[in-house]
Amino acid sequence: MGDMDQIEVSRAGDAAASTLDTMVVHLHHLLADTISGAEISGGQIILRTAPSALVNLLTSLRNDVVASFNQLSDLTAVDYPDRPERFEMVYQLLSMKNNMRLRILMPIDEGQAVPSIVGLFSAANWAEREVWDMFGIFFAGHPDLRRLLTDYGFEGHPLRKDFPLTGHVEVRYDDTLRRVVNEPVNLVQEFRDFDFLSPWEGMQGQIDVNPADKAGKGE
Repeated sequence: MGDMDQIEVSRAGDAAASTLDTMVVHLHHLLADTISGAEISGGQIILRTAPSALVNLLTSLRNDVVASFNQLSDLTAVDYPDRPERFEMVYQLLSMKNNMRLRILMPIDEGQAVPSIVGLFSAANWAEREVWDMFGIFFAGHPDLRRLLTDYGFEGHPLRKDFPLTGHVEVRYDDTLRRVVNEPVNLVQEFRDFDFLSPWEGMQGQIDVNPADKAGKGE
């Protein structure tokens, strides 16, 4: 890359940073008490809020003609078991008008309900169902809050940090009952002892060769 190219890239980066700074100032005036913090990280704006302010915050971001964050690109959660408020909701918005991304972080406690935003963004429907299924976070006002990825009768929420790696139940087809049944996990001991060489049985001869022999062959 030549000197002129580097100058152009630097100017483009400065312009993008300036645009983000300008948007953050605008959002501070627009959102007022609905946010507890705003910053720029990784080329996107990050806002922090509380569940009671979520719907008003998202409505303002979607409807404001300057911000125009009118597309929900993702919605998920993160489990932090050691925090006083265990979970953190993550909302990713996109402003196609401004070619700009925005992330909303919202801490919530275990057992605390989160307001559903399906009425604002229809894309939140299955995303909220997935978070309910994987983390056990309840979305108040969701039109059809059912598990999405696990089977009927599944116990627990697999993306919680305290969920056992072997799970609680196993699913199998019962030839006698002619249906799928759920049973408590019962792994025999040999399935818990892993032989890390077994996938490489074809290499066992090479592994067992004396290192001195390999050196003598010029390997």
